[in-house]
Amino acid sequence: MPYWAPWVLLALVALLSIVHLAVPSTRAWVWKVLAGLGVAMIAGLLYLGLVWAPQEAFMSDVGRILYIHVPYVWACMLAFTVNVGAAIAYLFKKSWVTDAIAEASAEVGVYFGAIGVLQGSIWARPTWGVWWDWDPRLIATTVMLLSYVGYLTFRSFTEDAERRATWSAAAGILGYVSLPIVWFSVRWWNSLHQVQSNASTLDKPMRVVLTWGEATFFAFLFVFIYLRYRIARSRQTSALELPPIDAPTGATAS
Repeated sequence: MPYWAPWVLLALVALLSIVHLAVPSTRAWVWKVLAGLGVAMIAGLLYLGLVWAPQEAFMSDVGRILYIHVPYVWACMLAFTVNVGAAIAYLFKKSWVTDAIAEASAEVGVYFGAIGVLQGSIWARPTWGVWWDWDPRLIATTVMLLSYVGYLTFRSFTEDAERRATWSAAAGILGYVSLPIVWFSVRWWNSLHQVQSNASTLDKPMRVVLTWGEATFFAFLFVFIYLRYRIARSRQTSALELPPIDAPTGATAS
């Protein structure tokens, strides 16, 4: 396959996501296009990861799990980045929209992170000989996920909407401190986990498959966040008697 194809897919996912955010009239169909594209790309990823890509030099076929494990973790970190962006935006200008985005992205990020950790355990068993090790990267990742589980738990037990949104925004910003710790943990401490790869340490076919996987799960990430955002907005409209989320500008709640 052409080596530029995954980059085109990644750019297409990014473009569709931007169009969805910038042009409200497209929101009824863009997420469906992304979902369909993601499903098709999953099939391509299975072929590329299991058949087309060569075996990893040291891990053999076991290393193929990295083609989904790494994109899952990247998607988790991107979701938490969306969360902190929405949290900061809410504190600057209070908006139920940014609060709903923060809630949705945190929950989706926990999902992707939990699956990523599970995949890491499956990979660790044949490579490290254990399902779990008290490794700096694993500890930092667990703390990061638990901080966002706490964030979601706090939201579910706080009844006052404005207080929940404000305090959750502060908690989201504080929880995001754990993300750079996760990223740099393999460089700061002696870790069993490998250091992040780059273009000089990966063969071109491996970069192609990883980029394809990244585009695939970023498409699903956007769809999941959008659908979870709609749930959050629906709850807001019910609890706070706001206009329906699809109501024209200037409409009032009935």
